[in-house]
Amino acid sequence: MIYKIDIKKIIDDNMHVTGWVLPNDINEKVIFEVYDDKNKLLDNFKLVNLKRQDVETIYLKKEVEGLKLGFDLTFPYQGNDVYFLVIKTPERTVRLKLDRNEEHKFNSFRHKKKEAILSYFTKETFTRAFEYLKREGLFNFIKKSKRKIGGIYVDYDYNEWYTLTKVTEEELKRQEETSNQFKILPFFSIVIPIYNTPKHFLKLLLLSILNQTYKNFEVCILDATDYKDGVIKDKPKEFFEDFEKEFNREYREIFKREYNEVFKIKYDDANLSIAYNTNAAIDMASGDYVVLSDHDDELTLDALYENAKVINQNIDVELIYSDEDKVDTKNNTYSEPHFKSDFNLDMLLSVNYFCHLTVIKKGLLDKLKNIDNEYERNEYNGAQDYDLFLRLVNIIIDECGPDYNALINKKIHHIRKVLYHWRCYPGSTSQNPESKTYAFENGKKAIADFYKRTHIRFPKVISVEEGFDKGIYHTIFNVEEKPLVSIIIPNKDHIEDLDLAISSVNKGNYKNIEFIIVENNSTEKKTFLYYEEMLKVYKNVTIIRYEGKFNYSKINNFAVPYARGEYLLFLNNDVEMINPDAINELLSYIVRPDVGAVGAKLLYKDKTIQHAGVILGFGGIAGHTFIGILDNDHSYMNRSQTTQDLNAVTAACLMTKKSLFMEVGGFTEILEVAFNDIDLCMKIREKNKLVVYNPYASFFHYESKTRGLEDTEEKVKRFNKEVAIFASRYQDKLSNGDEYYNPNLTLRKSDFSLRNLQYEKIGEPYPLPKEIRELMK
Repeated sequence: MIYKIDIKKIIDDNMHVTGWVLPNDINEKVIFEVYDDKNKLLDNFKLVNLKRQDVETIYLKKEVEGLKLGFDLTFPYQGNDVYFLVIKTPERTVRLKLDRNEEHKFNSFRHKKKEAILSYFTKETFTRAFEYLKREGLFNFIKKSKRKIGGIYVDYDYNEWYTLTKVTEEELKRQEETSNQFKILPFFSIVIPIYNTPKHFLKLLLLSILNQTYKNFEVCILDATDYKDGVIKDKPKEFFEDFEKEFNREYREIFKREYNEVFKIKYDDANLSIAYNTNAAIDMASGDYVVLSDHDDELTLDALYENAKVINQNIDVELIYSDEDKVDTKNNTYSEPHFKSDFNLDMLLSVNYFCHLTVIKKGLLDKLKNIDNEYERNEYNGAQDYDLFLRLVNIIIDECGPDYNALINKKIHHIRKVLYHWRCYPGSTSQNPESKTYAFENGKKAIADFYKRTHIRFPKVISVEEGFDKGIYHTIFNVEEKPLVSIIIPNKDHIEDLDLAISSVNKGNYKNIEFIIVENNSTEKKTFLYYEEMLKVYKNVTIIRYEGKFNYSKINNFAVPYARGEYLLFLNNDVEMINPDAINELLSYIVRPDVGAVGAKLLYKDKTIQHAGVILGFGGIAGHTFIGILDNDHSYMNRSQTTQDLNAVTAACLMTKKSLFMEVGGFTEILEVAFNDIDLCMKIREKNKLVVYNPYASFFHYESKTRGLEDTEEKVKRFNKEVAIFASRYQDKLSNGDEYYNPNLTLRKSDFSLRNLQYEKIGEPYPLPKEIRELMK
């Protein structure tokens, strides 16, 4: 038996242990038992068996139907009690200690780093190290060893990471002392609809508001609790009566205002809907900006200060949203941070990533009410905020005009900091999405309504469907004109790969296509025999010859004048189309006037991700996201499975408009091999056009996972030169960071892990190697 524990976590007086167990024989039963320190067997633990495709793929080399190697175990835990988890198979028994100290140790970065370093010292490592020592000498051996050990990457536990990075007491004090010095002092109305809210949560929320470092605000509360209900547990009205006394005692002198000037509370036991209650709270607001808050969550103490700062920096801003995380009921454990993209239209049409904390200019809300006679609409309950955000964004886009991409970031601002803690407990949507399944149906309606209202020319919407997971949406479009798509494929020999690529696309559902095969110095006789045969079989294939040395940019630029189609699809010869609607999926976005390029999801043969979009700054320049993650696994916030705008996608499968391609000058030919596709996307972005990643356009990419190693001096020199050219061109962009990523996330890995605070300061770019910096000069 082998096993691994992935999570040990104490949340709300419960110990959670998650991991996997692989017995010697996969048909053998695995037994889990929990004992206290007196060796008494617990009978109140919960065990859920889970599918672990990642483990099956790594250890069994295939997925086994019905096999559940993973486990999620929970049992009550209080104080500092000691328990033991026993895992048994016929061949082996393991006994693991579980207590508060062990949990803290397991999750600490220092412990993880130590364990990672110890695991590095294997027999094989020692053998290689000794050979290097003999060959290179002691000085180089020590230098390399430090670099190797220092480079062992370990992920932080978010709870520890947040403690290390959250706003300091010194900074909070500075904010409080200087907040009245802003040139503009916006007045915020914090609107909170409540219903039978537990007093404990309500007090935590209101204290988080009263202790804000920026105090120019009011709190507008609509209490929809039915006080006639005899079985009601919590009575917020009683809480407010007591809280007024606390305010007068602790806060009145600070605010220089009376309680009823800071808190506007209205009681309405009709409780018609969450949308109705929120609208009633907004109607009470007299502020310049409205702040939306749920009744059981918390704001960070610098939340309003950070928003006031943004407003002072950009008076045109109308909609602000921040990053967020989740917190348990005891305020002991912070988890699941959502570090978001800057404004991202196609992501917003796929998932409500705005969520919390959202601040809206009252004037913008008034425009919406003039259109619909309401802010949030009852028929969208559960997704009423999502519907609100989409309608607000639509107003802003319309006011910005056709070139909205160039202007919209002045109107919509993302604060790249956690300013909101979403309460996580059984029954809350944050903990259990299934608790409000109707919300997801109404989310579909909200998206469909956006398409009906917007002036952006989307293709005909067939339907809005559930995507990869609850709360993620997939819009299916129909491009009725069915324009000709010219597919350009460079090729040198490798006819089996080429034939698979062409046949898989030809079998797809989109038929108005032509292939332009760019023959580049093939040497095998069978290649030219295949070309002759292919021209007989496929009537939509043209073969042209490019006889210069391999230069990806020149080859594709050479081919474009031969394309008859309005749309170009650059495709590698070693891909296979998976989704038969992939071409239609790509076309659905590229036909929009605001979109300049669309990329696909590419998988290795083992169904792990090879490409799910490109992030600028990965490794210093740019890199693919989520490399090596299993396709059906949950990536960070499911971004590998979410349609979204990015700065770049790979040209292994990239669709663009022929006219736009010519306008930006095509591929940059001095970038012979590296970053020419990223450079093309950047030139398209400079024209204020979007680059979209569409995961529903899926292909296998049979490129070797180790392909592209620069293993000769000549290749290394060429690669470094092209890196330096790209870095020089987009130095400002690399320094400022990718707006579709987040400065709290690492640039050292592709999986959207937290920044490693040992090596990366938040927001700083990844340092380029010395030889690249020299070339840039």
